[in-house]
Amino acid sequence: MKVLTVNVGRPEVVPYTDTPGKVTGIGKQPAEGPVRVRDPGAKGEGGSGLIGDAVCDLRHHGGSDQAVYAFAREDLDHWERELGRPLANGAFGENLTTSGLDMAAAKVGERWRIGDELVLEATSGRIPCRTFQATLGEKGWMKRFTRHAVTGAYLRVITPGEIRSGDPIEIVHRPDHDVTVALAFRAVTLERELLPRILAAADALHTEELKAAREYVAKYGS
Repeated sequence: MKVLTVNVGRPEVVPYTDTPGKVTGIGKQPAEGPVRVRDPGAKGEGGSGLIGDAVCDLRHHGGSDQAVYAFAREDLDHWERELGRPLANGAFGENLTTSGLDMAAAKVGERWRIGDELVLEATSGRIPCRTFQATLGEKGWMKRFTRHAVTGAYLRVITPGEIRSGDPIEIVHRPDHDVTVALAFRAVTLERELLPRILAAADALHTEELKAAREYVAKYGS
């Protein structure tokens, strides 16, 4: 298991016709040399965990629970076949393009050591947004991506450090619950009856998904 590329983005104008001048950092390109990764701080205040990586919409993106976004090269290859066109590393706005990791099967709270120092912890899947759809240029993309439910993983920073393309990835902790990134994603999107199940990962779950699960249980029971 390894990092194929570490990807960072600069602010670019969103390709919308109805929101002129809006900018996004979704366009990621592989970085040359090492990139420092640290906890960016609370959502709404901090952006990306990667130094030099732009997050322009702090209301919906970035912050500690979404400090780093990882997507598997194997899943990009799936979409290359489905869409009939090449997808470069970073094409989905991911910070880390990985090889050998099953992102959907990663557990919430699972920890990865990358390189010598960096330790990251999986918090959730990626919910697609209009910027993602517009950048990719695929009609109905948000629904299609959601139905497939292989979303990559958002990660928080447990131990900061430098990483670079080619660094090995080691799973150093795997919780004993059954809440995977894919299960948590399905629970907060199309299968909300699953929300009580994801409370088994409450200690590591993305704070917004934890809130949604607790509110569901309070209203409907477990």
